[in-house]
This record gives sequence, C-alpha cells and structure tokens, in this order.
Amino acid sequence: MADGGPVEHGFPHLDTVRSALTALYRRLSYDTVHAFATSVVPADVAFSDQDDLHLGVQRVARELVRHFRLPDARVIVSFREMTHAANVELAAGPEYFIELNDRFRTHRRDIGAALAHEVMHVYLHRLDLTCPDTWDNEVLTDTATTYLGAGWLLLDAFREDDVSSQKLGYLTPEEFGYVLAKRADAFGEDPSIWFTSPQAYTAYTKGRAMAQRDAQQPPLTAAGWAGRRRYAKDRRYSQEHGTPYPPSGPYIFDGRSPLRVSFTCPTCQQRIRIPVRGRVRARCGLCRTVLECDT
Repeated sequence: MADGGPVEHGFPHLDTVRSALTALYRRLSYDTVHAFATSVVPADVAFSDQDDLHLGVQRVARELVRHFRLPDARVIVSFREMTHAANVELAAGPEYFIELNDRFRTHRRDIGAALAHEVMHVYLHRLDLTCPDTWDNEVLTDTATTYLGAGWLLLDAFREDDVSSQKLGYLTPEEFGYVLAKRADAFGEDPSIWFTSPQAYTAYTKGRAMAQRDAQQPPLTAAGWAGRRRYAKDRRYSQEHGTPYPPSGPYIFDGRSPLRVSFTCPTCQQRIRIPVRGRVRARCGLCRTVLECDT
C-alpha cells in the first residue's frame, strides 16, 4: 500500500502480468474464466460511514466470496495496525482470517478493494495456483483479481495529487488499466463507468492503449503499415537463411519448410504457431479467440 509515498507508474511488471493471464486460462479453462463475465458492481460493495463497521465489512467480504464462487469459505475480518493494506491467513479452511489496516476504519470506501485482493489469495490457494517468487505471486493475485471482475476496485483506490497519494495492490495503475482493458475486450464490459477517481481513469486509458498495441502486431491484420513492412522483411530473411528469426519480438519464424510463424495471442498471451500462407484465420486453443492473420 502506497499511502502518501511515491507511486510507481508505467509497465515494469508487464511480462509477469502477461504470464499470469496465460496461467489463469490454463488453470481455470475457458469456460470457468467466462463464468466471471459480470464484474462486482459498486452497489454490492458500497460502505458508508453510517454502516456498522464490523457488520459492513463482513457483508462486503461475503459478497466477494460469492463473486469468486467460494460458497464453503467463511472469511472473518479484523483490524490492526500494520504496514500493508491487509493480510490473509491461508490455511485448509473453511474459515479464513483477514486482517485489514486500521486506516480502513475511517477510509471505508476502499475496504472492498483491500478485501478483493485477499479473497483472491484464498481462491488461488484453493486452486493451488501460485508463483515461487513472492512478488510474482502478488502480481498474479492482482492480475487474477482484475481479470475475474473485482480489480477495478483496486484501480479506483488509486488517488494522487501534488501533496498526497494512495495506491493499493502490487501492479502499477497503468498495469491495472492494461488488465482491465483485456477484460473489457474479452467480455464487452466498460469498467470506466464505475471509476470515482480521475487518476484511475487516466491510468485505465494508458493501460488500454498498451493492450490495443498487443492486438496490432503482425501477423494480425490490424497491424499498421510499419509493422507489416518489418514483418515482410523478417519473413524474407528467415526464408533465405532457413533459421529462426528474429531473435526477439512479437513474432518469430521457425525457418523450416513449410515456413511457420509463432506469435502471442492478444487475449491470453499464449504462443500460437501457424503456417505462413497468406491470409488465414487462427483460433487460439486456450482462450478460443479467433484471430485474423496475414502471414
């Protein structure tokens, strides 16, 4: 939790975020991911100063448990002084104990955001979907929270001005925007209508621009003129030399006959490999996205 301190911006964890999206689809399957087509709506996690603190926080926790389809999990929430926004005790269940930072006693509008991240920890724990590195595991948790419909709360908790700042979660605001844009493309949902923070909307637009660039890389037909020209040059080099080329980038030719190209699915980030034979329609086997390609 960045509370008054500097907020990191940009896309420093983008590779990890993309890997997390792939891992989520692989572990859950297309059908399970699409069972989360509807996000948590503001009314379900609204929390006013007039609400009883403990009854209200338990209500919000139950709503997030319901959203993430954990009907046999019971979340018990308490408050204490701590450095982080929240902490969850991951055990066998069915009871899970979440501690919230004492500051949320008076900053209730962001309780839903803090709880969403911790309940997702429970969800991923039950799936046995984790990363060995602690930081990568937190990035996975933020990515899953966002892609499965509750991460807009975390981005909306981002507020920044000349004298103060607040951010929850481990992704940068722009990375939250990136994952939200991926979700918006997959489910036809516009999360920006729920933002109360102007800074959250700005971060979302920057993340959306990055997400759109994923869908504009060759061999996708949406690629621009410069990208298509570079792609043709790389294809010719691989054909002439019979070696994989280029060594890095959004696509690679394998240099064998028949020539094939592999590239990243803009939805789930899994690598797709197809023959080079002009215009083709490819379907990602993981997320089932149909891609128009000019190979």
